[in-house]
Amino acid sequence: MRGKNRKVLCTIIALGLAATLAVSGCVPKQSTTGGEDGVPQKGGIMSYGIAEPVCLDPYSVQESEGIQVVQALFDSLTWFDPFDPTKLLPSAADSWSSNEDATVWTFKLNPGGKFSDGAPVKAQDFVYAWNRVVSPKTVNTLSGDVDPSPVGYHLNFVKGYDEVADDKASELSGLRAIDDLTLEVTLTQPFADFEYIVAHPALSPVPKALVEGGVEYDGKKVPYGDMPVGNGSFKMAEPWKHNQYINIVRNDGYVGDTPYLDGVSFRIFENPETAYSEFEAGSLDFTQIGEGKIADAKAKYGVASDGYTANPGQQVLLGAQAATYYLILNIQDDSLKNTDLRRAISLAINRQAICDTVFEGTRESADNIIPPGIAGYQKGGWPDSRYDVEAAKKALAEAGYPEGNGLAPLRLAFNSDGGHEKIMELIQADLKAIGITAEFQASDWGAYLDQIDGNKHQIARMAWQSDYPIAHGFLYPLFDSKSDDNRSNYENLSVDRGIAEAVAITDDAARVKKLVEVNVAVAAETPVVPVLFYCHNNVASDRVHDFVLSPLALGYFEKAWISTTE
Repeated sequence: MRGKNRKVLCTIIALGLAATLAVSGCVPKQSTTGGEDGVPQKGGIMSYGIAEPVCLDPYSVQESEGIQVVQALFDSLTWFDPFDPTKLLPSAADSWSSNEDATVWTFKLNPGGKFSDGAPVKAQDFVYAWNRVVSPKTVNTLSGDVDPSPVGYHLNFVKGYDEVADDKASELSGLRAIDDLTLEVTLTQPFADFEYIVAHPALSPVPKALVEGGVEYDGKKVPYGDMPVGNGSFKMAEPWKHNQYINIVRNDGYVGDTPYLDGVSFRIFENPETAYSEFEAGSLDFTQIGEGKIADAKAKYGVASDGYTANPGQQVLLGAQAATYYLILNIQDDSLKNTDLRRAISLAINRQAICDTVFEGTRESADNIIPPGIAGYQKGGWPDSRYDVEAAKKALAEAGYPEGNGLAPLRLAFNSDGGHEKIMELIQADLKAIGITAEFQASDWGAYLDQIDGNKHQIARMAWQSDYPIAHGFLYPLFDSKSDDNRSNYENLSVDRGIAEAVAITDDAARVKKLVEVNVAVAAETPVVPVLFYCHNNVASDRVHDFVLSPLALGYFEKAWISTTE
């Protein structure tokens, strides 16, 4: 839990989600160990392998590597229980409430909340931060260039969003700091799940003076994006050393329970294979398991009984994640405008072979964009998300390309630094088997995101890790025509209306039912191709105790500790 005297808050839908997670095995019971006399040891640095993040300034944090670091440096208003993310915990806010129709939300901040430089966290810091997230004029604190946030849509229901996003106003009219410790948010329509939205690390508070003036370090000013000052349980030890490491240390001034660890060293690797080699050499505490080495790792290091908590002898984590690996199909591309061609691509892929060959049976083939454990998941919910070669050939012929005749080669893009090449090779072979030629287009993670954001892709691999454990967290960002994360360029006004109508429903069961209807409509048009549901494939060293990697794939460092003596 984050902080002291933390009371678990959850809505009715969260309780329903928890039941679903329990059925799917996603709510573990933590197994813990202790040092001498069962008492955790304080001290030491945990080394943690990641890829190079895109951003550490919360306003633009969007991908897994950056979020992993930012959530340790910052507290958003609410947070997720590490074992059951459907349960919300207080974080920067001690409590919150809404009016009867969930259009006005009031958050009461923890009066002891401080930034790591000692400045108090005030409601106005959230107002400033959220306006940065939405404004098209926000300056990237790394580059110094105007660089709007790609995740501003998280606040699209806040009153005044359209005016700020369209540069017709400078501040969201629905944000108000009633006093230093009270933040009031007025929405344009009911949104009963808004308390989940505000947990996103991008919506953390930031100190205006440091964002705009830089951070003092070693007698000079460094950009805020290189050394962000947050309100979390850890703080930056030094500026980000790009492509090498990010070092954070315990924030002893944190308002909640301070961590046992002295700090975490996020060591940056170009690919997971190199990181795993470092782990096996004894110089890394936590990383992904190398390709084809899961069975060997299980035998060597033991498997965590709950799938999520690393302890000596139970070091391999294989718990289910609320995440889906999928292919983006760019509907603006002349070829991929054809629905039957998109169906053919989906039907041609042998998902189970990918799970068995690449992940040694530790992942599950995806039959839906919404993963198990999220209310709204239905088994077989995307009927064309199955392996059926004959149906694929038929769909390809119906698309006007019998046996692939007349179809130009398609570009299959992926990031080369994430261990995806083997998956892409299997997909390439499956497509070839029905007559579709796919050519690889590989680049590093940053360039890859630029390529997709610039709409220069045809088919591209992506993963969607739920920002919050609700179906809306998949359907809106991936398929609403107004979402910046809708990289397939899918546009269906009835889907947009359906999502908006679902959001406005305050009855939990009725809201989920409406979202299921939306999901069925999207599935019929195959704007993306679900491939597999994620599970962890990580391992910790034998000196790591009580470290939790949650179903949302977030590392919880607050209760982790390491053996510092032999």
